Order: sequence, then C-alpha cells, then structure tokens
Amino acid sequence: MPLMEHLRELRTRIFKALAAVIIGAIVGWVFYEPVFNFIVGPIETVADDLRSQGFDIRITLASVTSPFTLQLKIAAMTGIVLAAPVWIYQLWAFVTPGLHKHEKRYAYAFMFSAVPLFLTGVAVALWVLPKGLQLLIGFTPQGVSNFLAVDAYLSFLVRTMIVFGIGFLVPVFIVGLNLVGILSANAIKRTWRWTVIAVFIFGAVATPTGDPLSMMLLAGPMLLLILIAFGIAVLNDRRKARRGGIDYDLLDDDEASPIGDPDGVDGVTPIDAPDPIDGPDDDPDDFQHPGRSGSDLS
Repeated sequence: MPLMEHLRELRTRIFKALAAVIIGAIVGWVFYEPVFNFIVGPIETVADDLRSQGFDIRITLASVTSPFTLQLKIAAMTGIVLAAPVWIYQLWAFVTPGLHKHEKRYAYAFMFSAVPLFLTGVAVALWVLPKGLQLLIGFTPQGVSNFLAVDAYLSFLVRTMIVFGIGFLVPVFIVGLNLVGILSANAIKRTWRWTVIAVFIFGAVATPTGDPLSMMLLAGPMLLLILIAFGIAVLNDRRKARRGGIDYDLLDDDEASPIGDPDGVDGVTPIDAPDPIDGPDDDPDDFQHPGRSGSDLS
C-alpha cells in the first residue's frame, strides 16, 4: 500500500483500540468499588496487622479532587487491562501483513509465550507486595502516625507489577535474538557469570523492599527461565548446524569464514575457465587503434 493508506489503516486501528479501552474504562467506572477493594486489599491487610501491634496506620486521600482523580485512574487502568486482547490484536493486525511466513511463526511464538510470562510476573508481584509493604511500613516509629496516600500506593503497585512482568519477559527476548541469529548459545554460555550478577542486581533494585527474600523471589524464577532460554538456544544452534549453517563462534577473529567446498556443496559450484580473447597479430603494424591509422601508431 502507499504511505497514506498505511497511515489511514493505522488511524483506524488506533481508533478501534481506543474505543475498546474506553468501553473497558466504563466497566471499570461502574464496578469501581470491587476493583478498588481488590487493589487496596494488600495494603489494607498490612495496615490492619500493624494497627493490632499499636501502630497508627491510615489510608488517606490528599485533596478534595483526589477521590474523583483516583476513580478516573482506576477506571482507565481497568479499561487498559480489559481491552488488552483488542489492542494487542489491532497491533498484530497492523504489523502482520509486512512479515514473511517464517517471521510470522516467530511472532506467534513470541506472543503466545510473552503474555503468560508477563501475567506470571504480575502474579508474583501481587504475592510479594504484601511482604514488602509489611517490611517498609514496619519501620514506622511507635507513636508516629503514618498516613498512606492511596494514589501514591496505586502508582507504587503499578510500577511493581510492570517491573516484575518485564523481568519475566527477559528470556523471551533472549530466545528471539537467538532465532534471528544475533545471540548464539555459546555467547550466552561465555557470559553466564555476568548474567547472574545482572539478574541479582535487577532483583535488588526492582523489588519494593530490596531485602534478600524479595530479591530471590524475583531473581530465582528469572534465572530458571534464562536457563530454559539457553537450552532452547542450544537446540536452535544445533538445528542450524545440521542444516549446513556456519557456527561463527568457532572461528577466530582473524580467520576468514568458509563459503563452501569446491565440490559444489552448500551452493558453491566451480566455474569454467574463461575463453581467451582474440588479440592482435605479432606484427604491431597490423594493429589498428580506433580513430587512428597504422602510420599514426608508428
């Protein structure tokens, strides 16, 4: 299609995705009460437990407009979640016509593996969050009231879920880079020590509390998934080698890569020797240069 047709199609798909999000937001607005109770459930549980220990913990709103703004935020977040199948499909439908057949297979594998892994990361975040809140709010000194703003807690909750979801998506990107030939299994093997260090640093920074338990709850599953991704990369590299591919990791930096053998394997076939070109006779006087006579050459 010409450029304007692509832009019109993109506009149409964006409108459809936005319409689905708006419908989902309306549902979130109507069922605001149960959605709100589900979101603040972890912090309510922690607050009730700390109140029984003598702490003054209260969940508050900061301003007059905060209740309305909070309901808008929760409705919008609900709309994005409920409309996820629609806007993901619209994105997929816009990209798919430009992909080759084998690229579509890779894209299908990416989608069907990325969505469950991201949701698993979100579920782990919701499980870890109360423990992190218990530790963080537990630092409140006796006799000091702690007023917890709901909108700040909502931002904290969303950020934690996104970080955990992205952490569980790292193995998918590793497999994807291996399938397109950018990252080999040997390269993953050579850098496994740095990978472990990077995962633990990410777990320490990304978790709500940074304590060893929360860090392990994120870093442990990530390392297991990266190990599975490494196994898939090994199998894929072996498959490529059996089909006649070149393992560039086995070549030295100053070694030329092979292009096939002279017997015609791997698509390389010898060519016939060139035929000789008829040249001038031995007598230079017989050679005629274009535009000149024989006497001019002498």
